[in-house]
Parts: sequence; C-alpha cells; structure tokens
Amino acid sequence: MTDYFVHESSYVDDGARIGKGTRIWHFCHVMSGAEIGAGCSLGQNVVVMPGAKIGNNVKIQNNVSIYEGVVLEDDVFCGPSCVFTNVSTPRSHISRREEFERTLVRRGAAIGANATIVCGVTLGEYALVGAGAVVTSDVPAYALMVGVPARRVGWMCRCGERLHLAGGRATCGRCGTGYLEGERELRPV
Repeated sequence: MTDYFVHESSYVDDGARIGKGTRIWHFCHVMSGAEIGAGCSLGQNVVVMPGAKIGNNVKIQNNVSIYEGVVLEDDVFCGPSCVFTNVSTPRSHISRREEFERTLVRRGAAIGANATIVCGVTLGEYALVGAGAVVTSDVPAYALMVGVPARRVGWMCRCGERLHLAGGRATCGRCGTGYLEGERELRPV
C-alpha cells in the first residue's frame, strides 16, 4: 500500500520516488528515476521523466512534461500546458542526451498557462511568469515576467500580489511584507 494517490489511468514506473500525500491524476506517467516530493498534485496528462526532481507541495496543472534536467523546488506552481525544454539545439537525427541542460525553478515561483521555459535558466524565488511568456534567460527572485521574449515588468510579493514601489520600497497590501529594491533585484526586509 502506498501513501500517495495514483489514478487508475496513470502509470508510475518502478524506481520512481513519490512523497506522502501526493496526488497523480488521469493519464499521467511518472518514469523510473523521477523524484516527486510530498503533498504534490499532478493534473491530467503530466509526464515526469527520469532525472526530473520535484519538491514538496508542487502543483502541476494539465498537459505539462517535466523533462530530465528540470528541478522544481518546493511550492512551485506550473500552469496548464506550460512547457519546459532540456536541449538548446535539438535534432531528431542526432542524440543530444549528453547535452541536457539544467533548468531550476526556485521555491514558490509560478509559471502561467502556455508559458515556455527555455532550458538552462533559473527562475528566482517567488517569480511569476505570465501566461504565454517565453523565458530565455535567468529571472530574478520576485520578478513579474511577461512577453516574448519575457521581460520584467514589475515585482511580486511572495503571497502573489503585485507590488507597487515608491522610492525603491514596497509594502504588500495583502500580507504586509516589506521589500527593498536594489540593482536588478528585490529583497524582503
């Protein structure tokens, strides 16, 4: 008996590690060598490849593939049909397995529906990537990213509210957390 839930239409291969309380819904495939933490939710049609690492309390919505080289830290949110890659120059007739690039999504970051995260980048803590954005370079912690290619258009609180800075400072209207803006960075105070 397991201490996680797997819908009858899904497959979990031997050798996959899955934490307590995780829920794996319809038509998913978790492959051998994948690591999924506790309290996660994998929506319909999610694939987790060997070597992928998913932290605790991660929410992955429908139609997302987590490829080898992708690391999702705790509390990450992946919106419906968001896309990860793991090779910069793919070719079907050339094996690039030795060229898989690491993509790191830091704690609490959220990725909107249909956004694309090109391999080899890091999304900072509590960053928010808007729906349909294409991330091609590293994203600072707390950044609000939109567009193609994605560009920073603001800052976000860890609770998910957009921040409004005045004089390089902001206080979240929802949770009261204070922030100080530095050169291309934001940090809680």
